[in-house]
Amino acid sequence: MRGARLALLASGGLVVLAVSVAVTVTVGPADIGTADVWRSVSARLGLGDSPLPPLREGIVWNLRMPRTLLAAVCGAGLALCGAVMQSLLRNPLADPFVLGVSSGASTGAVAVIVLGWGGGVVSLSAGAFVGAVLSFGMVVLLAQSLGASMDRVVLSGVAAMQLFSALTSFIVLTSADAETTRGVLFWLLGSLSGAGWADVVLCAAVLAGVLAVCLAHTTTLDAFAFGEEAAANLGVRVARARLLLLTATALLTAALVSAAGAIGFVGLVLPHAARTVTGSSHTRLLPVTALSGAVFLVWVDTVARTVLEPQEIPVGVVTSLIGVPAFVAVLYRARRKT
Repeated sequence: MRGARLALLASGGLVVLAVSVAVTVTVGPADIGTADVWRSVSARLGLGDSPLPPLREGIVWNLRMPRTLLAAVCGAGLALCGAVMQSLLRNPLADPFVLGVSSGASTGAVAVIVLGWGGGVVSLSAGAFVGAVLSFGMVVLLAQSLGASMDRVVLSGVAAMQLFSALTSFIVLTSADAETTRGVLFWLLGSLSGAGWADVVLCAAVLAGVLAVCLAHTTTLDAFAFGEEAAANLGVRVARARLLLLTATALLTAALVSAAGAIGFVGLVLPHAARTVTGSSHTRLLPVTALSGAVFLVWVDTVARTVLEPQEIPVGVVTSLIGVPAFVAVLYRARRKT
C-alpha cells in the first residue's frame, strides 16, 4: 500500500514537472506554443521533424530549455539538501546554506570576477565550486575539533558563513568598480540567466549521485528523528552516517550555487510542505520533496524573468518573497496540529 502511494506521488509529480517545463519554455516574447515544444522535443529524440524555424529552435534549445531544466535541477537539489539537513541536525530551520557553503561559493566566484584569479583558466562556476568546498572543509575541521555534535556543526557553519561573507564584501568594496559590483550582487542574489547545457549536465549528474546516496540511507534518516542515542541503539553508525550525508549535500549545494548563485528558502520551505503530504518517512519524503522543489523553482524562475520584462529579477529575490509567507503558513499549520 505504501509502495503504491509512493509510486502514485512520484508519477504524478513527474507529470506535473514535465507539463511545467513544456509550458514555461513557451513563456516569453517569442510566439512559441506548447505543442511546438513537444514536437521539437520529439524531433530532437529522432521521432520527427522540428516544426520551428531555426531562430525559434535556437531560442528553445539554446536559451529557454537549458535555463528551465537547470531551474528544475536546482529546485530539486536544494529541496533535497534541506530535507536531509533538517533530519540530520534535527533543526527545522536548517537549509543548504547553514553550513556556509553558499558564502564560500560567493567568495570563490567574486575572486574570479573581481580579482581575475585563474587568468581566464578558472571559470565562474569552478571558482564558486572551489570556494564552496573550502568553506565546507573549514566547517568539518572546526566541528571535528569541537566534538562534531549537531549544535557544533551548526555553529561551525554559522562561523564559516560569517567569515566568507566578510571576505566577499571586502573584495567587492576594495577591488570592484560600479559595473562589476552590480553584476556580482545580481549573481549573489541568484540568477539562472547564464544557464547552459554544460551546467545542466553537471548539476543533474551530481544531483543523481547524491539522491542515490540519500535514498540508500532513508532508514538511517528515519532513525535520526529519534535522536543520536536512539539511532546508535538501532545500529546506526552516527558519526559516519552524518559525515557522509552532510558531505554529499554540501557538494550538491556547491555545484548548484556555482551554476545559479545563492537561491534561498527552497531548502527551508519545500521539505516542510512535502511532509504535510508524505509524513515523516524519508522513503516518500525525499523524492516528493525533490519533485516539488523542481516544479516550484521552474515556475518561480519564469516569474522572475517575465514579470518586469525586459528587466529580470534575481530568482533568489522571488523565492524569498514567496518563501517567507509560505514558511509562516507552514509553521502556523504545524502549531495547530500540536
